[in-house]
Amino acid sequence: MSNTCALCNAELTSIDTLLGENKLLDGGNLCNKCLDKVSSINQELLYNLSTFSIHNIKSLVQNGKTEPENLSQEKSIEPGVSKFEGTQPGLVSSSADSRKFYKRRLKEIKYELEQVNANLSIFTKGEIKELPGILSANERIIAATDAQLLKSLDAGVLLVTHQRMLSVSKGMFSNVIVNEYPNETINEVSIVNNPLSPIIKLHTEDKIVQFECFCDREDAERFYSFIKEIYNKPKPHDKTAEATEVSSEAIFSQLEKLGKLRESGILTEQEFAEQKKKLLGQLS
Repeated sequence: MSNTCALCNAELTSIDTLLGENKLLDGGNLCNKCLDKVSSINQELLYNLSTFSIHNIKSLVQNGKTEPENLSQEKSIEPGVSKFEGTQPGLVSSSADSRKFYKRRLKEIKYELEQVNANLSIFTKGEIKELPGILSANERIIAATDAQLLKSLDAGVLLVTHQRMLSVSKGMFSNVIVNEYPNETINEVSIVNNPLSPIIKLHTEDKIVQFECFCDREDAERFYSFIKEIYNKPKPHDKTAEATEVSSEAIFSQLEKLGKLRESGILTEQEFAEQKKKLLGQLS
């Protein structure tokens, strides 16, 4: 298999080939950027790419229209007859729509991962395939890295969206496990640097969750540098303490003035005591 895009000749990234979903009819591959470009012209490419050859793709870019290689076979099917024998047409349509949505959403997610420069390992194939069923239709990924819960054996992915942070892990023969942390519950994040596998700590309102990044140290550090700008915001200045401090200074200044008025005979001892009691009462 060629390691370059059949359309733009750019070198394919790990995200482009991670799930093998960008393969053309003639065996070539498209990078996600080119797929995004041509699918904006014809959305069928998102869920039926394998029926198009590179000749079709180039024709689409040049002329704005094309047809799949097997379109003539599709036309030979009699109107009203389902291609899936023994299945009700309504169920076929529902299943087909669901499949199309899944493949389209998966394409979008792969593109988002590429846009955030996620350097995910081959071990995360299972997790990525589950993401269309985990992320909502309008939820966008803004950061991602290889990471697994500390002391866990399953590989995993740590994702950040505008709504939450998610840990997604899936063993070879087990169900997917999703841990989510809404952004409003995250107080801060921190990192324990390690030459082999850094640990990213997530400080929530009631616990600290630790994720080990064993696949790519530099990618984990880059991921942390990004998310700390989101979650480690400066703590608000304690204006109450400042106000109390200013108020105390003002009261002691007033007491000093009262003392001078007493010494000069303007205030009697009784008047001075009454005013002093009022001022000191404001400090409590």
